[in-house]
Amino acid sequence: QVQLVESGGGWVQAGGSLRLSCAASGNIFSINAMGWYRQAPGKQRELVATITSGGNTNYADSVKGRFTISRDNAKNTVYLQMNSLKPEDTAVYYCNALTYRAFWGQGTQVTVSS
Repeated sequence: QVQLVESGGGWVQAGGSLRLSCAASGNIFSINAMGWYRQAPGKQRELVATITSGGNTNYADSVKGRFTISRDNAKNTVYLQMNSLKPEDTAVYYCNALTYRAFWGQGTQVTVSS
């Protein structure tokens, strides 16, 4: 089992920045990759960014150049630095850890006002 706790969401004006954190605990050595997904009201959950245990990253086209995913292995924590935020980035952001199955955090709200 893997437990994930997100933090760092909030409200920001367009053009601003936020950093999300996701702390993992439990069977962390079984984690192959971690990532961030988001779900806006009335929409399906979508991938934002992922990072593998080897450090390879992948981003949704909509966030490339604005968001950066990183990890601190010593703290078992993954971060999502979000810059140049847009109103369309407003969503609940979920941390994800992939082992033999996917584990999810509880989500953190990000609201970007125009």
